[in-house]
Amino acid sequence: MGLMGSTATALVVQNGPDGGPGRWAAWLAEGGIGLDVVRADTGEALPERLAHPALIVLGGAYLPDDDERAPWLARTRALMVQALERDVPVFGICLGGQMLAQVAGGEVKGEHGEPEFGSTELTLLPEAAGDPLFGGLPERPTAVENHVDAIVRLPEGARWLARSERCPYQAFRVGESAWGVQFHPEVAPERVARWSPERLARHGVDREELHRAAERADPSAARVWREVALRFASRVSDRSRTS
Repeated sequence: MGLMGSTATALVVQNGPDGGPGRWAAWLAEGGIGLDVVRADTGEALPERLAHPALIVLGGAYLPDDDERAPWLARTRALMVQALERDVPVFGICLGGQMLAQVAGGEVKGEHGEPEFGSTELTLLPEAAGDPLFGGLPERPTAVENHVDAIVRLPEGARWLARSERCPYQAFRVGESAWGVQFHPEVAPERVARWSPERLARHGVDREELHRAAERADPSAARVWREVALRFASRVSDRSRTS
């Protein structure tokens, strides 16, 4: 639930047992934003109407419209549509980013392109320069990846903010207040150490090697994604004061 002293509380949709908000919880709290985390994957009910001043949709091992396996995704999509219609700040991570792309008119494909796991170099694109969250960040930050599905087409009019060597659509903005990312800014290296070694081995990847690489990259990566979290918190606070 919301943290004491917070100026606003964001609704967070968690889609899997190991897919919580991670260190974004502390960073957003630092910016005055509490979190109301709904464990949708365990049957906790999502609201029908978005009353929170922000929506954060986390990752999960599903496609955005995988309603048969994850029936709560339909309501999550409806909440995201409401947020877009009302210009409520949105941050979508991995599955959440793919969902934002899809509901806004883009396209996502399962098991598309080359999978990405662990610490990965991103490249910020020219449109990132004027973005409220990504403007002024290092040109080549690193971030943790963990995906086999991918966005293949951004919504019309979306601002394309970042890419990687294997996956073009790493970060984008829809409208003025909705951001989607393919990577995991909330994941610290210790979570990488808990990933399924069997799943990674199927893709020819060693978990311990990923963990070590994430630890090496984390001092600089954490500074970048903390700054993004604080900027998003400021956006939410501004929205909360004016709504």
